[in-house]
Amino acid sequence: MVQIPKTPAPPSPAPSRSVPTSADVARLAGVSRATVSYVLNNTSAVRISEPTRRRVREAARELGYVPHAAARSLRAGHSRMVLIPAPTFPVGPLYSRFLTDLQASLAALDYTVVQHGTGGPHGDEAARAWAELRPVAVLVPGSGPGPRGVAVLKRSGARAVVTLGPETIEGAHALLMDHDVVGHSAGAHLYDRGRRRIGVVVPQEPGLEAFSAPRLDGVRQSVRGTDATVTELPLAYDEQAAARLAARWRILGLDAVFTYNDEYAMLLMRALLDEGIRIPEETAVIGADDLMLGRLLRPRLSTVRLRLPSGRELAELVDRAVRRPATEPEAHKVLGATVLHRESS
Repeated sequence: MVQIPKTPAPPSPAPSRSVPTSADVARLAGVSRATVSYVLNNTSAVRISEPTRRRVREAARELGYVPHAAARSLRAGHSRMVLIPAPTFPVGPLYSRFLTDLQASLAALDYTVVQHGTGGPHGDEAARAWAELRPVAVLVPGSGPGPRGVAVLKRSGARAVVTLGPETIEGAHALLMDHDVVGHSAGAHLYDRGRRRIGVVVPQEPGLEAFSAPRLDGVRQSVRGTDATVTELPLAYDEQAAARLAARWRILGLDAVFTYNDEYAMLLMRALLDEGIRIPEETAVIGADDLMLGRLLRPRLSTVRLRLPSGRELAELVDRAVRRPATEPEAHKVLGATVLHRESS
């Protein structure tokens, strides 16, 4: 009988290193576990000296210890997660800076910011998906859930729902950002500069309708009752579309254009100049957002500078609502606009 040698068993894996605990941090820092909790959870109700705080944080870094979010939520009775659904519209540099500022301000108040993807359901159904994550607050840019969706979020434990858009929603705090003020500022500027045949670029990119429609309406409001005319100019964001529009410019007979924003202004200005149309002599051009590239153009681009709320102000609103969830929802008009006149208009 042939003896088949046995294959040696693989060596047992080395035991994994134990997960560091707050007790380990307390021993290394020479403090109590309660002090560790106070320091790492940024508790302001207990006074702890700065040297002690530094010692605790250094010990936590050395051990690789981080607080357990679920345990902290259990103690507090709610999570510290603030959910921000990803915008469904193309985001420019201005809005990106605003979001970065907001996230940093919320982090300074000991909130964890989670950005939720845009794929899947929308409206009230999206609110149900967000509710599954049990956030303590939800900040909704643009159009979002209705009153039912807000109620679902609150029943799931959200203490604050804040919308950033043109309208209030029952049960939610609202930062009202009505973009007609942007168009109104641009239209009034062009009219005051003697322009009477004003074109308004309306982007064809999906998701921008919530901003482009009120901006167009704002231009119309600014010249209502005057001898000026307003012409809507649908435009895709590509060079060929801009070239086709520029080729028809003299037929359109326009002496000014508000281009929705600075990016569309740059696109159209290049096409108009290629067509031999002088700016501002034949056509004045004004954009919006005050991007640095607009100042580098020749002629330098006139623009509407938007004033958004600071991230700190919005973070403080969220924090107030989380700490006092029974208070009535607040509504604030937060979008301001100032024209910066330069060479293009």
